[in-house]
Amino acid sequence: MDALLAALADPARWRLLSLLAERPRSVGVLAQLTDARQPQTTKHLQTLERAGVVSSQRTGQRRIYTLRPGPLRDLATALGQLADTADQADGPGAAYERYRLSVDAERLAAQESGWADGHSFTFHRSLPGRPDLVWRHLTEAALLTRWWTPSDLRTSELVFEARPGGRIVQEYRDAEDIDDANPAVGRAEGVVGDVRPGEHLAYRLSPLLPDGRPAFTAHVAMNLGPTGTGTDIDVRWRITDSTVDSADFIAGIEIGFGQSLDKLAATLTADTHDTNTTDTAVTRSTE
Repeated sequence: MDALLAALADPARWRLLSLLAERPRSVGVLAQLTDARQPQTTKHLQTLERAGVVSSQRTGQRRIYTLRPGPLRDLATALGQLADTADQADGPGAAYERYRLSVDAERLAAQESGWADGHSFTFHRSLPGRPDLVWRHLTEAALLTRWWTPSDLRTSELVFEARPGGRIVQEYRDAEDIDDANPAVGRAEGVVGDVRPGEHLAYRLSPLLPDGRPAFTAHVAMNLGPTGTGTDIDVRWRITDSTVDSADFIAGIEIGFGQSLDKLAATLTADTHDTNTTDTAVTRSTE
Protein backbone atom coordinates (compact mmCIF):
# COMPACT_ATOMS: atom_id res chain seq x y z
CA MET A 1 0.00 0.00 0.00
CA ASP A 2 2.85 2.40 0.83
CA ALA A 3 4.49 1.82 -2.56
CA LEU A 4 1.17 2.41 -4.32
CA LEU A 5 0.49 5.64 -2.47
CA ALA A 6 4.00 6.90 -3.22
CA ALA A 7 3.57 6.02 -6.89
CA LEU A 8 0.22 7.80 -7.15
CA ALA A 9 1.55 10.95 -5.48
CA ASP A 10 3.21 12.13 -8.69
CA PRO A 11 0.85 14.01 -11.08
CA ALA A 12 2.70 12.63 -14.12
CA ARG A 13 2.12 9.04 -13.00
CA TRP A 14 -1.50 9.81 -12.20
CA ARG A 15 -1.91 11.08 -15.78
CA LEU A 16 -0.42 7.83 -17.09
CA LEU A 17 -2.91 5.81 -15.05
CA SER A 18 -5.77 7.87 -16.46
CA LEU A 19 -4.63 7.07 -20.00
CA LEU A 20 -4.16 3.38 -19.23
CA ALA A 21 -7.64 3.23 -17.71
CA GLU A 22 -8.98 3.97 -21.21
CA ARG A 23 -6.98 1.23 -22.94
CA PRO A 24 -3.58 -0.52 -22.90
CA ARG A 25 -0.96 1.65 -24.57
CA SER A 26 2.69 1.52 -25.57
CA VAL A 27 5.46 3.53 -23.97
CA GLY A 28 5.92 5.60 -27.13
CA VAL A 29 2.24 6.52 -27.37
CA LEU A 30 2.04 7.37 -23.67
CA ALA A 31 5.07 9.65 -24.02
CA GLN A 32 3.43 11.43 -26.94
CA LEU A 33 0.08 11.84 -25.15
CA THR A 34 1.75 13.28 -22.04
CA ASP A 35 4.21 15.43 -24.00
CA ALA A 36 7.13 13.83 -22.15
CA ARG A 37 10.39 12.19 -23.13
CA GLN A 38 10.23 8.42 -23.55
CA PRO A 39 12.99 7.58 -20.97
CA GLN A 40 11.17 9.68 -18.37
CA THR A 41 7.86 7.98 -19.22
CA THR A 42 9.52 4.57 -18.95
CA LYS A 43 10.79 5.38 -15.44
CA HIS A 44 7.32 6.45 -14.32
CA LEU A 45 5.79 3.27 -15.74
CA GLN A 46 8.41 1.12 -14.04
CA THR A 47 7.55 2.78 -10.71
CA LEU A 48 3.87 2.05 -11.27
CA GLU A 49 4.68 -1.54 -12.18
CA ARG A 50 6.73 -2.05 -9.02
CA ALA A 51 3.75 -0.71 -7.08
CA GLY A 52 1.62 -3.40 -8.71
CA VAL A 53 -0.85 -1.09 -10.39
CA VAL A 54 0.25 -1.71 -14.00
CA SER A 55 1.70 -4.67 -15.88
CA SER A 56 3.70 -4.75 -19.10
CA GLN A 57 4.37 -7.13 -21.94
CA ARG A 58 6.65 -6.83 -24.97
CA THR A 59 4.81 -7.29 -28.25
CA GLY A 60 7.10 -7.10 -31.27
CA GLN A 61 9.02 -3.85 -31.04
CA ARG A 62 6.66 -2.32 -28.49
CA ARG A 63 6.20 -2.66 -24.76
CA ILE A 64 2.51 -2.44 -23.89
CA TYR A 65 1.38 -1.35 -20.47
CA THR A 66 -1.99 -2.34 -18.94
CA LEU A 67 -3.76 -1.01 -15.87
CA ARG A 68 -4.39 -3.52 -13.06
CA PRO A 69 -7.62 -2.34 -11.36
CA GLY A 70 -7.40 -4.65 -8.31
CA PRO A 71 -4.89 -2.59 -6.27
CA LEU A 72 -6.86 0.58 -7.02
CA ARG A 73 -10.05 -1.06 -5.78
CA ASP A 74 -8.24 -2.23 -2.64
CA LEU A 75 -6.99 1.31 -2.08
CA ALA A 76 -10.47 2.73 -2.66
CA THR A 77 -11.88 0.29 -0.10
CA ALA A 78 -9.22 1.24 2.46
CA LEU A 79 -9.84 4.95 1.90
CA GLY A 80 -13.59 4.40 2.17
CA GLN A 81 -13.12 2.61 5.50
CA LEU A 82 -11.02 5.51 6.79
CA ALA A 83 -13.68 7.98 5.72
CA ASP A 84 -16.47 5.90 7.31
CA THR A 85 -14.53 5.68 10.58
CA ALA A 86 -13.98 9.42 10.68
CA ASP A 87 -17.57 10.12 9.66
CA GLN A 88 -19.34 8.17 12.41
CA ALA A 89 -22.32 10.17 13.58
CA ASP A 90 -21.42 9.76 17.26
CA GLY A 91 -17.70 9.22 16.84
CA PRO A 92 -14.73 11.24 18.12
CA GLY A 93 -14.43 13.14 14.84
CA ALA A 94 -18.03 14.35 14.99
CA ALA A 95 -17.62 15.37 18.64
CA TYR A 96 -14.47 17.32 17.83
CA GLU A 97 -16.21 19.09 14.95
CA ARG A 98 -19.01 20.16 17.31
CA TYR A 99 -16.40 21.41 19.75
CA ARG A 100 -14.59 23.33 16.98
CA LEU A 101 -17.80 25.08 15.96
CA SER A 102 -18.53 25.90 19.60
CA VAL A 103 -15.01 27.33 20.03
CA ASP A 104 -15.50 29.60 17.02
CA ALA A 105 -18.78 30.91 18.44
CA GLU A 106 -17.45 31.45 21.97
CA ARG A 107 -14.30 33.22 20.74
CA LEU A 108 -16.48 35.69 18.87
CA ALA A 109 -18.44 36.37 22.05
CA ALA A 110 -15.40 36.68 24.35
CA GLN A 111 -14.63 40.36 23.88
CA GLU A 112 -14.21 41.42 27.52
CA SER A 113 -13.94 40.01 31.03
CA GLY A 114 -17.23 38.73 32.40
CA TRP A 115 -18.56 37.91 28.93
CA ALA A 116 -19.81 34.45 30.02
CA ASP A 117 -20.86 35.26 33.59
CA GLY A 118 -24.27 33.79 34.30
CA HIS A 119 -24.07 31.18 31.54
CA SER A 120 -25.33 27.83 32.77
CA PHE A 121 -25.30 24.23 31.58
CA THR A 122 -27.59 21.46 32.81
CA PHE A 123 -27.17 17.69 32.56
CA HIS A 124 -29.38 14.76 33.47
CA ARG A 125 -28.56 11.06 33.52
CA SER A 126 -30.35 7.99 34.83
CA LEU A 127 -27.57 5.89 36.29
CA PRO A 128 -27.44 2.25 37.38
CA GLY A 129 -26.58 1.66 41.01
CA ARG A 130 -27.94 2.92 44.28
CA PRO A 131 -27.30 6.52 45.39
CA ASP A 132 -24.62 5.40 47.85
CA LEU A 133 -22.66 3.74 45.04
CA VAL A 134 -23.06 6.75 42.76
CA TRP A 135 -21.97 9.02 45.63
CA ARG A 136 -18.75 7.08 46.03
CA HIS A 137 -17.98 7.57 42.32
CA LEU A 138 -18.58 11.31 42.74
CA THR A 139 -16.37 11.79 45.79
CA GLU A 140 -13.66 9.10 46.01
CA ALA A 141 -10.53 10.01 44.05
CA ALA A 142 -9.77 6.44 42.97
CA LEU A 143 -13.23 6.15 41.42
CA LEU A 144 -13.35 9.72 40.08
CA THR A 145 -10.23 9.06 37.97
CA ARG A 146 -12.17 6.43 36.03
CA TRP A 147 -14.67 8.86 34.57
CA TRP A 148 -14.00 12.53 35.39
CA THR A 149 -12.59 13.61 32.00
CA PRO A 150 -13.89 13.67 28.41
CA SER A 151 -13.26 10.54 26.35
CA ASP A 152 -9.99 11.76 24.79
CA LEU A 153 -8.39 12.71 28.12
CA ARG A 154 -7.37 10.96 31.34
CA THR A 155 -6.82 12.20 34.87
CA SER A 156 -3.15 12.16 35.85
CA GLU A 157 -3.48 13.85 39.26
CA LEU A 158 -6.56 14.15 41.42
CA VAL A 159 -7.33 15.45 44.89
CA PHE A 160 -10.95 15.55 46.03
CA GLU A 161 -11.60 16.18 49.72
CA ALA A 162 -15.32 15.50 50.10
CA ARG A 163 -16.04 17.87 52.98
CA PRO A 164 -17.05 21.53 53.13
CA GLY A 165 -13.94 23.57 52.39
CA GLY A 166 -12.16 20.51 51.01
CA ARG A 167 -9.55 20.98 48.27
CA ILE A 168 -9.99 19.91 44.64
CA VAL A 169 -7.10 19.48 42.22
CA GLN A 170 -7.45 17.89 38.81
CA GLU A 171 -4.69 17.54 36.23
CA TYR A 172 -5.48 15.87 32.94
CA ARG A 173 -3.53 14.58 29.96
CA ASP A 174 -4.15 13.09 26.55
CA ALA A 175 -5.64 9.62 27.02
CA GLU A 176 -2.99 8.08 24.76
CA ASP A 177 -0.07 9.76 26.55
CA ILE A 178 0.37 6.78 28.84
CA ASP A 179 3.96 7.64 29.86
CA ASP A 180 3.30 11.31 30.69
CA ALA A 181 5.87 12.15 28.00
CA ASN A 182 4.04 15.31 26.96
CA PRO A 183 3.00 18.33 29.03
CA ALA A 184 -0.32 18.13 30.86
CA VAL A 185 -3.27 19.26 28.74
CA GLY A 186 -4.76 21.21 31.61
CA ARG A 187 -5.21 21.69 35.31
CA ALA A 188 -8.13 22.81 37.45
CA GLU A 189 -8.36 23.76 41.12
CA GLY A 190 -11.33 24.32 43.38
CA VAL A 191 -13.03 23.88 46.70
CA VAL A 192 -15.91 21.75 47.94
CA GLY A 193 -18.97 23.60 49.20
CA ASP A 194 -22.05 21.67 50.31
CA VAL A 195 -21.92 17.94 51.08
CA ARG A 196 -24.97 15.81 51.82
CA PRO A 197 -23.93 12.18 51.27
CA GLY A 198 -26.09 10.34 48.78
CA GLU A 199 -28.16 13.45 48.03
CA HIS A 200 -26.30 16.64 47.14
CA LEU A 201 -22.78 17.78 46.26
CA ALA A 202 -21.68 21.32 45.38
CA TYR A 203 -18.24 22.68 44.57
CA ARG A 204 -16.38 25.44 42.75
CA LEU A 205 -13.84 24.55 40.10
CA SER A 206 -11.57 26.80 37.99
CA PRO A 207 -9.55 25.59 34.99
CA LEU A 208 -6.17 27.33 34.94
CA LEU A 209 -4.71 29.25 32.01
CA PRO A 210 -1.08 28.55 31.00
CA ASP A 211 0.09 31.46 33.18
CA GLY A 212 -1.69 30.00 36.23
CA ARG A 213 -4.64 32.43 36.29
CA PRO A 214 -8.17 30.98 36.58
CA ALA A 215 -9.95 30.96 33.22
CA PHE A 216 -13.35 31.14 34.97
CA THR A 217 -15.11 29.72 38.00
CA ALA A 218 -17.68 26.97 37.57
CA HIS A 219 -20.23 26.58 40.37
CA VAL A 220 -21.28 22.93 40.08
CA ALA A 221 -24.28 21.46 41.88
CA MET A 222 -25.20 17.76 41.75
CA ASN A 223 -28.46 16.33 43.05
CA LEU A 224 -29.11 12.59 43.40
CA GLY A 225 -32.44 10.83 43.64
CA PRO A 226 -33.22 7.12 43.91
CA THR A 227 -35.30 5.43 41.22
CA GLY A 228 -36.67 1.93 40.80
CA THR A 229 -33.66 0.91 38.72
CA GLY A 230 -30.86 3.11 40.07
CA THR A 231 -30.23 6.81 40.57
CA ASP A 232 -31.12 9.98 38.72
CA ILE A 233 -28.47 12.68 38.74
CA ASP A 234 -29.10 16.31 37.82
CA VAL A 235 -26.10 18.60 37.39
CA ARG A 236 -25.96 22.35 36.89
CA TRP A 237 -22.90 24.38 35.97
CA ARG A 238 -23.01 28.16 36.46
CA ILE A 239 -20.18 30.36 35.18
CA THR A 240 -18.69 33.40 36.95
CA ASP A 241 -15.39 35.30 36.74
CA SER A 242 -14.99 34.54 33.04
CA THR A 243 -11.91 35.94 31.31
CA VAL A 244 -11.46 36.72 27.63
CA ASP A 245 -9.14 33.69 27.41
CA SER A 246 -11.77 31.30 28.78
CA ALA A 247 -13.63 30.80 25.49
CA ASP A 248 -11.97 27.50 24.57
CA PHE A 249 -12.67 26.05 28.03
CA ILE A 250 -16.31 27.12 28.12
CA ALA A 251 -16.86 25.85 24.58
CA GLY A 252 -15.99 22.34 25.78
CA ILE A 253 -18.21 22.13 28.87
CA GLU A 254 -21.36 20.77 27.26
CA ILE A 255 -19.60 18.14 25.14
CA GLY A 256 -16.83 17.33 27.61
CA PHE A 257 -18.85 16.94 30.80
CA GLY A 258 -21.54 15.11 28.85
CA GLN A 259 -18.91 12.59 27.79
CA SER A 260 -17.71 12.35 31.39
CA LEU A 261 -21.22 11.50 32.59
CA ASP A 262 -21.50 8.88 29.86
CA LYS A 263 -18.25 7.36 31.14
CA LEU A 264 -19.69 7.43 34.66
CA ALA A 265 -22.76 5.54 33.47
CA ALA A 266 -20.58 2.94 31.72
CA THR A 267 -18.36 2.58 34.81
CA LEU A 268 -21.37 2.10 37.09
CA THR A 269 -22.87 -0.43 34.69
CA ALA A 270 -19.65 -2.45 34.81
CA ASP A 271 -19.38 -2.17 38.59
CA THR A 272 -23.02 -3.11 39.10
CA HIS A 273 -22.62 -6.11 36.80
CA ASP A 274 -19.50 -7.24 38.67
CA THR A 275 -21.30 -6.86 42.01
CA ASN A 276 -24.31 -8.82 40.80
CA THR A 277 -22.06 -11.55 39.41
CA THR A 278 -20.18 -11.80 42.73
CA ASP A 279 -23.41 -11.86 44.73
CA THR A 280 -24.79 -14.63 42.51
CA ALA A 281 -21.60 -16.67 42.90
CA VAL A 282 -21.69 -16.28 46.70
CA THR A 283 -25.36 -17.30 46.80
CA ARG A 284 -24.71 -20.41 44.73
CA SER A 285 -21.73 -21.38 46.85
CA THR A 286 -23.85 -21.33 50.01
CA GLU A 287 -26.77 -23.28 48.64
